[in-house]
Amino acid sequence: MKASAVAYKPVGLALGALGGALAGAAFKQVWKRLGHEGDAPNATDEDRSWREILIAAVLQGAVFAVVKASIDRGGAVAVRRLTGTWPD
Repeated sequence: MKASAVAYKPVGLALGALGGALAGAAFKQVWKRLGHEGDAPNATDEDRSWREILIAAVLQGAVFAVVKASIDRGGAVAVRRLTGTWPD
């Protein structure tokens, strides 16, 4: 394993935690802007429809994927700038 890959592991973990928090906050904002009051439904919310639950799940997955990809790519670019090598 390359030294840059080993050095990137703790950075990647920290960025992942930060990304999760950012994605959660971003999803809440998207959900509110779509005109929904309160929190997004959980799959086990008895008083929510299948449609609402599945729409929330799709949106949440999309937001998390975009935030994760952005943070992972940004972290890799930063490592390359600092070390001159791309982390694997």
